Amino acid sequence: MSDLYGWLRPLIFRLDPERAHGLSLRALKAGWAGRHDGGADPRLRQDIWGRRFANPVGMAAGFDKDAEVPLDVLALGFGFTEVGSVTPRPQAGNPKPRLFRLAEDRAVINRMGFNNAGMETVGRRLAALPEERAGPIGVNLGKNKDSDDAAADYVAGIAALGPYADYLVVNVSSPNTPGLRALQGREPLADLLRQALAARDALDRAAPPPLLLKVAPDLTGDDKRDIAEVALAEGVDGLIATNTTIDRPADLRSSAAGEAGGLSGAPLRDPAGKVLADLYRLTEGRLPIIGVGGIQSGADAYARIRAGASLVQLYTALVYAGPGLAARINSELSGLLEGDGFERVADAVGADHR
Repeated sequence: MSDLYGWLRPLIFRLDPERAHGLSLRALKAGWAGRHDGGADPRLRQDIWGRRFANPVGMAAGFDKDAEVPLDVLALGFGFTEVGSVTPRPQAGNPKPRLFRLAEDRAVINRMGFNNAGMETVGRRLAALPEERAGPIGVNLGKNKDSDDAAADYVAGIAALGPYADYLVVNVSSPNTPGLRALQGREPLADLLRQALAARDALDRAAPPPLLLKVAPDLTGDDKRDIAEVALAEGVDGLIATNTTIDRPADLRSSAAGEAGGLSGAPLRDPAGKVLADLYRLTEGRLPIIGVGGIQSGADAYARIRAGASLVQLYTALVYAGPGLAARINSELSGLLEGDGFERVADAVGADHR
């Protein structure tokens, strides 16, 4: 399939990026992307938050915003997938064009603005899924652009979607919703997490889903310390590091590099990796962290795991490598674990800090 994608990619890249994304969702629904085994090696399996992950490679939020194809994504060899971001009310997002390929940099810039069908539609789709599936399905939550009460939006999302989620994500790190990243400040973050955790604990489930916090890569040292301390003090279950960046490295070559929005893909690899390593150190490895940003290969995923990630996610790299990428990364991870003498992937988590 990867050879076929290499042949098709020049044709796909002639399409508007957002239209191409829509076609990829339709292709998954139709089964055209095939199936890829991502969980054959028992060394890649982990139990985290009481959930079984057949492998540590997940699909990041943003690909399947409206929970249209979560089972089809898992069939590509991913160990888990994350839908959203989902807001309480449907919203159209920012004006088009709002998605740009930076092919020379193996990157993407987006300013989508939380375009999604809303929590009612997503909840109905999640409720219809079978309980037995190939991997966990997380739900990434956001706030509506015109909402005056961010905490109320997250609480509403938790109440509506928490009954169906294997884990929940409080996303306060998208650069495309005005004022959202200000919620990462110490006091507003503590207040938000307190309300979100109370809503999670109020769910009518024997075992409420874990609640994670997704943070930006554009953080100062003080920001990271505050986030780590608040996360530990309030009792969140994990972190996701990181979202897209508003930074623009000087060596970007694409003509679209000046577009406004969040940059993802290869240029984000090192900044996102540093934030993850810092948060692992600041939390003393007490919280599982999902590493995301610029992961394109087994070596990239392994470096993030050694830096402190229990799990990793990708999205932009699929644009350039095609639907077989997750299975290939898992195969490469198996070889890297064996080469370093690790019997299971959990043993390699945080190895660079020891």
